[in-house]
Amino acid sequence: MLCSAGALLGVSAGSAQAAEVSYATHCVPPAGIDPVDGTTKVEITAPATAKVGDTVDVVWKFTQAASKNPDIIDLPANSVQPSGTLKASGAQAADVAMQGPRENPAIPKGGAMVLADMKGSLKLTTAGEVKLTPDAYTVNAMSTDTKCTPTETVQPAATIEVTAGGGTGTGTPTGTATPTKSPTPTKSPTPTKSATPTATADPSDGTGQTDFTGKEVQVPYACKTPIGDKNATSPVQINAKKDGGDFGLTVRFKKSVMDSPADIPKGSVKPSMEVALGGADKGTVHVEGPANSADIKSGDPITIPDLTGIYKPGATGKSTLSPGVLTIKALGTTTTCTPTKAEVSLTLDTSEQAGGASGGSSTSGGSGSSATGGSSGSGGLAETGASGHGALKALGLVAGTVILLGTAVFTFMPGRRTR
Repeated sequence: MLCSAGALLGVSAGSAQAAEVSYATHCVPPAGIDPVDGTTKVEITAPATAKVGDTVDVVWKFTQAASKNPDIIDLPANSVQPSGTLKASGAQAADVAMQGPRENPAIPKGGAMVLADMKGSLKLTTAGEVKLTPDAYTVNAMSTDTKCTPTETVQPAATIEVTAGGGTGTGTPTGTATPTKSPTPTKSPTPTKSATPTATADPSDGTGQTDFTGKEVQVPYACKTPIGDKNATSPVQINAKKDGGDFGLTVRFKKSVMDSPADIPKGSVKPSMEVALGGADKGTVHVEGPANSADIKSGDPITIPDLTGIYKPGATGKSTLSPGVLTIKALGTTTTCTPTKAEVSLTLDTSEQAGGASGGSSTSGGSGSSATGGSSGSGGLAETGASGHGALKALGLVAGTVILLGTAVFTFMPGRRTR
């Protein structure tokens, strides 16, 4: 997703100059959306002259985007934020970190992207010509990143004539650049992926391990919603905490959140899941999350909280845990999503317990389990559509996990009629 914006500049050195360059660009959107190749036009504004020791402000604006907002979703106001790198070369080499605030008008599907100016600063350390050249940049839209890189040599967009002299700096370390302060990005943390961990449930092995972290897996779901059948893919992670021979489970939905399309009353949305057992053990483990504890206003983020429950092993050996059937109840409606492919998130060495799961359901504990976690600050955003257009497309379509929360409520709110 690419951009266009306007620019302002405040510098403490010589008079400002602005120059524009254009260059071929390759942009990689979120998974499932085709890459974009186009031409980016950038205008860099910087002082024409300065002295060694000065810290100068630089502004980057896009005067032509390589593409428009994809014809997938309307982007709300203040949902898009740019960041990037400006290369300093010549008398001084440095990477100048550039960043803009999350400020934009509402952008309709297919409309021109509009981004705030990116700003950064550079402390000058050497006399001579310092050339400024735009490089790679990232567009963050509703917690999804589109990364853009030049595919040809980019020409300098501005040059600063730096003279020796008594300029006073701001203490910025030599050869580095710091971005002008702007609102902190609201990106969701990117989880570290690793191979499926093998946990040890028997303390007699001498490890004393009690906490086990599963890997994040992409789970393809076939969902039956109140308004039709949909396909969805959602990133899920299962963690465990050992308590005697049992395990407290915490199921977490990762990545982005969705803004609510309507006001959702307190206590009206409740998720649950049947975690599927495999390997030595068989059956399911019921986990559930709390209902929303407060009203959710239209436009506010919807999150899926951590789902928790107790796993009582019914077999001895290596047992696997995979995300299973997900159920979301909202305002008297039920959406059920069934995995179309088993994706193992966690493997545990288990010892059979009386009344354990093997072949049946391990349902003790519910949401009151001793598992780590609780309500999670990170919501799950399903990727929807048979063509798998990724997290961004999920924002505009009806399907899976968080999308189902918002859509089910929107469709069945009192006073609204379904089609």
